[in-house]
Amino acid sequence: MFSKYLADHHFKTSRHKKGEVIYEPGHQPRYVYFIVTGEVRMVTVNEEGKEFIQGIFKAKQYFGEPALLLDRPYLAYTIVSKDCELVMVDKGGFLKFLEEDRDFSMNLIHTLSNRLFYKSMMLEELANEQADHRLRTLITYLCRDLEKDAVLKMTRQALADMSGLRVETVIRTIKKLAEAGEIKLIRGKIVKK
Repeated sequence: MFSKYLADHHFKTSRHKKGEVIYEPGHQPRYVYFIVTGEVRMVTVNEEGKEFIQGIFKAKQYFGEPALLLDRPYLAYTIVSKDCELVMVDKGGFLKFLEEDRDFSMNLIHTLSNRLFYKSMMLEELANEQADHRLRTLITYLCRDLEKDAVLKMTRQALADMSGLRVETVIRTIKKLAEAGEIKLIRGKIVKK
């Protein structure tokens, strides 16, 4: 997406293995991370060690910019879900990128707006105690950009971690939603209707 700009400016890169922590709560931000390959999840962890997924970032996406722009410590962990390569852009480089590339500035506004919308939606859903409503809303949101009959590439565990439900509840609820015709399953995979 922005690989030419990033390559032209020779920003620092790093490679990380599945399970590695990129940053954790309380750390001071130093970079915005652009994902070349792989996947990273942003999570908060409760006292019992249960993860709640705040977001999942894939190749051609970026993360870490809110804390960097505000000079505030990170509030969540970012953990590598699939081996990844990252381009690390410091604050000066990031601000220059915003100034020099109007398309990127608009992309940042769009990205932050989408994240804010998602967090607002999930906050409302977490207040709703009905598992089927919560899961239906999450699945609908995650499928929004998929083409008809495309598979939603999310495990039942990831859906549980994103919705604040137990994996057993997610499994039961998905079966119930499929039986009611509210979602489509093909060989156990959720498919956009």
